[in-house]
Formats: sequence, structure tokens, C-alpha cells
Amino acid sequence: MLPDPHSLSGPLDPAPEAGWADAPPRMGFFTDTSVCIGCKACEVACKEWNDVPGSGLDLLGMSYDNTGALTANSWRHVAFVEQPRPAGRPTPPGRTAGPEFLGMPGAQPPGRGGGAEGRTDFRWLMMSDVCKHCTHAACLDVCPTGSLFRTEFGTVVVQEDICNGCGYCISACPYGVIDQREGDGRAWKCTLCYDRIGAGKTPACAQACPTESIQYGPLDELRERAAARVATLHERGVPEARLYGHDPDDGVGGDGAFFLLLDEPEVYGLPPDPVVTTRDLPRMWKRAGLAALAMAAAAVAAFVGGSS
Repeated sequence: MLPDPHSLSGPLDPAPEAGWADAPPRMGFFTDTSVCIGCKACEVACKEWNDVPGSGLDLLGMSYDNTGALTANSWRHVAFVEQPRPAGRPTPPGRTAGPEFLGMPGAQPPGRGGGAEGRTDFRWLMMSDVCKHCTHAACLDVCPTGSLFRTEFGTVVVQEDICNGCGYCISACPYGVIDQREGDGRAWKCTLCYDRIGAGKTPACAQACPTESIQYGPLDELRERAAARVATLHERGVPEARLYGHDPDDGVGGDGAFFLLLDEPEVYGLPPDPVVTTRDLPRMWKRAGLAALAMAAAAVAAFVGGSS
């Protein structure tokens, strides 16, 4: 059974539905956090290619994370999550599986220098976060000017020259990705390097990634590659490896940028069960219409009854 093309959830090929005839295969990102080394090459490459303003690059006092979150000036964000256990081992008794701040790392590698005894029993989870380029993108649904549009590659791009800064897309995004630039007011986010992929090139972040943690390509191929990678990690004794955002049957119809995680999504600051925020709009409008009709009927009945 084919999916309803007018549905706001479930599987869908977004580019043809957006009106692109003979659209190429949907393109996207697969980010394998198990090989991310936190080098931030993706952040730098993104800023350089897209001419994104500096973020201040101030240490936030939480590990080596100096951007904190995705913003209008940080279209890629490398998160550093510290946990009190090394990879591949169960959580020690009495400790939760979530993130825990263990203090700023020293200059010496674990196992060397003073205080090493207290620093060897932890791991860093690193993840380069980015816009998810949702199949069912609520930001597209609410944009009043058409500034946000679906490309022929299935990605979602902001046309900053016609953005009026209303901010509707910001509250509509289930991931909290989109942001308004201070002093500008317009919305900005990852474009998946629309100019580069249109010319047959790899997005800047994936091109710069030294470990191939960020992989770019046809989305169907990336999903197959990701499933094989998870199976390999399970065989190697990493049972906590799981995919996030890959399922076309999830609340946003699957993401164009999905991840391999080594812990629960909440640990990385991701919602566990994202849902397109405009999913219930048709039902809400239907109920509002019925309520309006009922009120109109009651008013007519009252008028007729009063005049008689």
C-alpha cells in the first residue's frame, strides 16, 4: 500500500511530492558517532564554506565544547558528553547512564600524570549534530513567505533573502535546530551545502571529516551502510549501538540526516520520539470548523426562537 502523499507522517519521497519532476535520489548524511574524535573540522569547514559568522568560541566550562548547541552561527555542533565508564562496559553500580561532568580534562592522556587514577574510568561520547532535513518538515508547513523550500535532493533550505524573521519555523522544529541571528532576525540553518551538492561535490563538513564519521550520499545507501555498521559493532561487543532518525515510520517520516549513537538519544540532547509538530493541524482545523458551525447554528436557533 502506497503512503498517502498528503499525510503529515510516515514514509514519503519528499522531492517529487514538492513538485520536482525526475528528481535525483534523495541525498543525506549518516553520522557514525562511534568514530567521531571531536576534532571540530566539520564546524570549521561549515563556517568557512558558508561564510557563517564566528560564534565567539568561548569555553563553556563543560569539557571542550565551545559552541554549546546548534545556532544561527553554528550549523554544525560537536557535542562532548562525558560518562563515568569506558566504552563497551556496563554502567558502574549506583551511577546513571546519562552524562556526568567530570571536570576539564588535563593536558596528559588518561593513565599518565597526576590524578590519572580518577580519570581512566570514563568515556567521551562525541557527536557532530546538524539539521535533520526531515521527511515531514514542520518548518516548511508554517513558513508564510516560502523562504523555506524543499530541494530536488530532498533537503530543506532557507532562502535568507525572502525570510521575514517571523520565527514560526523555530517553534515548529521538533529538534530545536533553527535559530534567528542576533541583529539580523532571519532564520539560518544547515543547507546540506546545496550549492556544492548541486555541482556534484560533497558537503564541506563531510569532505573535511578525517575519520569519515560524517558520510554523505544517497539516503537509501546510507541506511544500508548504517545497518551493517550497527551489526558489526554488536558483533564486536558494543550492544548499545543503535540508529537514530533512520526509520521512515517514525514521527517525522525519517530524517535526511541520521545518526549511529552509543547511548540513549537524550544523552546527546536529542528528543527520544520526535513528531512533526504540524501533524495534528488538519484535525485541529476540522474541529475548529465544526465548533464554528455549531456556534453559528446555536446563534441562528436563538435568533429564530427569540423572534417567534
